Amino acid sequence: MQNLLSSSLLFKNLKVKIYETILLPVVVYGCETWSHKLREEGRLRVFGNRVLRRTFGPKRDEVTGDCRKLHNEELNNLYSSPNIVRVIESRRMRWAGHVARMGRVKVYTGIWWGNLREREHLKDPGVEWEDNIKMDLRTVECGGMD
Repeated sequence: MQNLLSSSLLFKNLKVKIYETILLPVVVYGCETWSHKLREEGRLRVFGNRVLRRTFGPKRDEVTGDCRKLHNEELNNLYSSPNIVRVIESRRMRWAGHVARMGRVKVYTGIWWGNLREREHLKDPGVEWEDNIKMDLRTVECGGMD
């Protein structure tokens, strides 16, 4: 995909469509159930920015004629859709809403409501899925909701 995204033969809007329809779904497959730390979140941002830098190419300075990489702010201005971390957060919150509405009858709610703490015996229990949901809600300023 690197050669395809950095090709000068394709239009930039076509490259963005390739990223959104092929690469992004593969990368975030099953993200509704992920619980990740800030390190993994940073790695996902780096991946997304790297793909967008290949897509939009270097920026040429009009005065000196030198080429340089696009800064993150410039990438955000060129690519108006939410970044990969926001996509994961929105999908995780949507899945949490589905699970919460299922009631306590289904298998998924056993994971949601409780008692499946398989990593408690480890020194670093990691981040629980429910903790990620709470952080996502704080991100969108819905912290007072249960």
